[in-house]
Amino acid sequence: MTNIVFLDAGTVGSVQNIKLIKELGHLDIYDQTRSDQIIERAEGKEIIITNKVRITPEIMDKLPGLKLICVTATGMDNIDIEYAGKKGIQVKNVAGYSTDSVAQHTFTVLLYLTGKPAYYDQYVKSGSYSQSDYFTHIGNSFRELKGKKIGIIGLGTIGRQVAKIADAFGMEVIYYSTTGNNNNKQYNRYELDELLKSSDIVTIHAPLSGSTRGLITYDKIKLMKPDAILINMGRGGIINEADLARALNENLIAAAGLDVLEQEPIKADHPLLKLKDPGKIFITPHIAWTSIEARELLIRKIAENIEKFLKQ
Repeated sequence: MTNIVFLDAGTVGSVQNIKLIKELGHLDIYDQTRSDQIIERAEGKEIIITNKVRITPEIMDKLPGLKLICVTATGMDNIDIEYAGKKGIQVKNVAGYSTDSVAQHTFTVLLYLTGKPAYYDQYVKSGSYSQSDYFTHIGNSFRELKGKKIGIIGLGTIGRQVAKIADAFGMEVIYYSTTGNNNNKQYNRYELDELLKSSDIVTIHAPLSGSTRGLITYDKIKLMKPDAILINMGRGGIINEADLARALNENLIAAAGLDVLEQEPIKADHPLLKLKDPGKIFITPHIAWTSIEARELLIRKIAENIEKFLKQ
């Protein structure tokens, strides 16, 4: 029987179809694994499943029976892939499992910032509505998305799905290619500065790379409209977060929504948690990819990768 270990299953939570992997061998599951626990837990295992636990060359050298590393994510920067290849260890990731989940969460954040449901919910629950002389309350006006220009930074698989939803809202879609290689003919391509100047909403769906790290700085935010909204669903580090906090405090833009941060979890003294107006920022804890359906698809694809490996 093949021996498998999942080193950080806590990162995907409780997923019912984990049984698909259990059917392929003996599976040991750990919610978290520190670096000093990897060798002990992976010893004698042919297959390691990991999300964020780093598998270094030193670790591979101490696991002679290791044949396959399955990464429960698209990015594989926690694995030394070149060294794994030299050792004859296969590395498999999963792509495309969270496209719909991230696109949906993008609009959850956008609608939260534009529609202001938290304000209206609190207005009713506080008792204010029950004491009102009016059937309606127009105390915190909101606007429609129809006719607004949405600038998408990174028109990959997720960016295109966001564009599709934006089309349904009647928005005008433009995009910036972070690689310079995307020439999608369905939407107008802009250079970054022009996209920032002309967009009502800017939403980021790009990976972190040499060309995107620190892409959005204070000077770039200054180009945006004062009533614009900035969203990051890509990777922390694309936006300079100290610059964003400064820009929000100076009312350079209306609001920002983030699901990713340069350091996760967020530090308690992070400047974005200490804004003059906390309502200008909406932060979720890196959950855009975590719909039940996305996590179940992730596990199914991991099981498929293991099954293909075992049939070789």
